[in-house]
Amino acid sequence: MPKVSIAIVNFNGEALLRKNLPDVLRQDYQDFEIIVVDNGSTDGSVKLLEEEFPEVRVVRLEQNAGFAAGVNRAIESSNGDYVATLNNDARPNPDWLSNLVTFAEENADFGMIASKMVFDHDPAIINSAGISLDLAGIAWDRMVGDRGGGPSREIFGPSAGAALYRRRLFDDVGGFDESFFAYLEDVDLAWRARLAGWRCWYVATAAVRHEHSATAIEGSPFKNFHLGRNKILSILKNYPFPQLLLHAPLIVFYDLGAIPYTLVSRRDPSILLGRLAAFRELRKTLSSRRAIQRSRRVGWSGLSETMDGFYSPWTLFRRYSRLRSVLARRSAV
Repeated sequence: MPKVSIAIVNFNGEALLRKNLPDVLRQDYQDFEIIVVDNGSTDGSVKLLEEEFPEVRVVRLEQNAGFAAGVNRAIESSNGDYVATLNNDARPNPDWLSNLVTFAEENADFGMIASKMVFDHDPAIINSAGISLDLAGIAWDRMVGDRGGGPSREIFGPSAGAALYRRRLFDDVGGFDESFFAYLEDVDLAWRARLAGWRCWYVATAAVRHEHSATAIEGSPFKNFHLGRNKILSILKNYPFPQLLLHAPLIVFYDLGAIPYTLVSRRDPSILLGRLAAFRELRKTLSSRRAIQRSRRVGWSGLSETMDGFYSPWTLFRRYSRLRSVLARRSAV
């Protein structure tokens, strides 16, 4: 069987590593290595890894370089045929890795394999069944808040919180965009991979229990800033023209609609500041766009078949309300 490198990025997650690493080590798949990239933790994470998990390879960074850069450092130091990304707040089932690899080995044209991520406090509820992307460029955790997870099927891309990638995919389209720092870097990678002809499959039997946003709190200014900024970056870099021009009015409408809602409901300007930050990087983003679009191998029809239609504002509101309801129940446990 091919070797798999499991990449885990950690920042002050000593308690999470102590809880979750034993489940990673108990995988029934035989040939894998675990690489933990520590982003300058000050809480004893490295000491824990060195003393209690000597079989884990540790890559130490002097400061917090973000999730995207952390995964890239793990890829650079790995030697597996596949790279599995796993959050430090995720606990995989024993057959998680074997189910992912089995599908990948039998389907060579699929370069991205998505897991079924369930909420740790209520495993009957889906946290993510991969990436759902609509024509307005809005990315969401697919089936979040649903029960069951649905059947295995082709989707737009995987959540990097628990995913499997072929190494050849990174050789082809590059790694995660480190300018994203954190959040939506997996959406950006899925865009680039899709444009290059790589496909993604959701494996419903590859299950992981996830403590949603255990490192960065849901709704925090940090997370809102990066979500707002990185959404703009991913659209400007990857959305094909002329479809971008055709759908621009609705893209702008939905995006502008999110700003006053957040400003009024949370009194938090970070979502607006994130978008302004994205446009300050316009020259660099357009340069990346030119390179991506020149090398694309898939037309709009091949790309859009895995995208959703435009979500209604009511659908978006219900999705976010459902997520908040699930997290509220977690807080009450």
